[in-house]
Amino acid sequence: MTNKIYIPFFTIVTTYLSYFIVIVLGHARDFIGQMLFPKLYKHMFPSNGRLPLFTTSGSFYTRRLYGRLNDCWNRPITGIPGRNVKVLLRTRDRDGEMKLTGESKMCLNLGSYNYLGYAGMYNEEAKKALLKYPIAYCGPVKFLPPCPLVRQLEKEIATFLYKEDAIVFPMGFATNACTIPYLVNKGDLIIADSLNHSSIFFGTRISPCKVERFGHNDINMLEKIIRKAIIEGQDRTHRPIGRILVIVEGIYSMEGECVKLKEILALKEKYPFYLFIDEAHSIGAMGKTGRGVCEYLDVDFNKIDLLMGTFTKSFGAAGGYIAANKNIINLLRKRSELINRGEQMPPVVATQILECLKRMQTKEGKREIQKLADKSRYFRKELHRMGFIVIGEKDCPVVPLMLYNPGKIAEFSRMCLKENIAVVVVGYPATPVISSRVRFCLSVAHTKEDLNRALFVIDRIGDLLGLKMARSKAS
Repeated sequence: MTNKIYIPFFTIVTTYLSYFIVIVLGHARDFIGQMLFPKLYKHMFPSNGRLPLFTTSGSFYTRRLYGRLNDCWNRPITGIPGRNVKVLLRTRDRDGEMKLTGESKMCLNLGSYNYLGYAGMYNEEAKKALLKYPIAYCGPVKFLPPCPLVRQLEKEIATFLYKEDAIVFPMGFATNACTIPYLVNKGDLIIADSLNHSSIFFGTRISPCKVERFGHNDINMLEKIIRKAIIEGQDRTHRPIGRILVIVEGIYSMEGECVKLKEILALKEKYPFYLFIDEAHSIGAMGKTGRGVCEYLDVDFNKIDLLMGTFTKSFGAAGGYIAANKNIINLLRKRSELINRGEQMPPVVATQILECLKRMQTKEGKREIQKLADKSRYFRKELHRMGFIVIGEKDCPVVPLMLYNPGKIAEFSRMCLKENIAVVVVGYPATPVISSRVRFCLSVAHTKEDLNRALFVIDRIGDLLGLKMARSKAS
């Protein structure tokens, strides 16, 4: 049995109409403002023979759309973002800037990637690491001796993911951005999913080879691109294509969807290419023992050439890793700018990750991973029952609820904050223009009472904002 969700035609029309009205009114305000208050727009026009850094058209989205909703993003918090989080309240001043009021409120935290509830759990172990090791290794391994805890972490990650070796980086975003360019050469080809994270797009943009993108999880399109590259070769010269690197994510964080890994591996048996999987959101959160999508989908780890992940989600820390065979890891140690020019991961951060990794492999840790899947299924099932449009994998702790209308982005966020619930709303450019959503992030730390209270509030807000648009039909 599968459920097909139908979006009402009225919802599609009103979403486009809302954007149309906002854009028209924004341009009207700019037109009138430039005539009546030219000084306010002075910085958007040429002066002294120099072109402006910002133009009215180039900054239109920021000023006229994002600027109306920016109180819903970048809300400052204080303390550990665990089951609850303290949100610092802000107000808009006369210049339109957000200023702190000095007040705060404790909210149920449905916006942090604290999937396994490890945030703040190992503070005592971290304090011991501060006393035993330097606070930071302020230099790359070529200038300073390697941190023993980082070396231990690399071995533990490689063992955990059934790989020969692994390399650890101090920053999650840079793990992709500073690694992908060094996996390819001129004449090679990168093929990336269209909904990959911005760190992957950044890394592919500065790569020396051609980059192609295929529709999200569109296996047929992926095969066509691979076939064309192998048959036709390189552009203009038509010389044989070099290496082909396919880059996907284990769990797509904005969709909560799982990669079609078995279908991609079926292609891998037909065509020669390397497979790179970003497991930022799936490592620790998916699979019986938290080993990610390979375990979740019952796929042999050896069939994946490179497994990338971050420690900023399930591990409650910072940094990232790549696990692969020794040849690939040795290549990255020699070529990666982040390794050769950046700082090493601080020992206190490595300690947090090692403790989390140790707990994940205990009976209690494995039970917690299953509890996370149970809570994800329950929360998603209840939202479906209420009539919301919810997308994504049933066991995924990222639960996107579709809002569509731009006006509902702000109202949903503000109404949840009023009810002491902290959520993350997402709109363009992080999603397609008409696919605005709220993204709930569940955690082992959440109790059944927490989830039921959140569901009660969401149910009420859904009625007020007209969000219960789903029409499910079994087929």
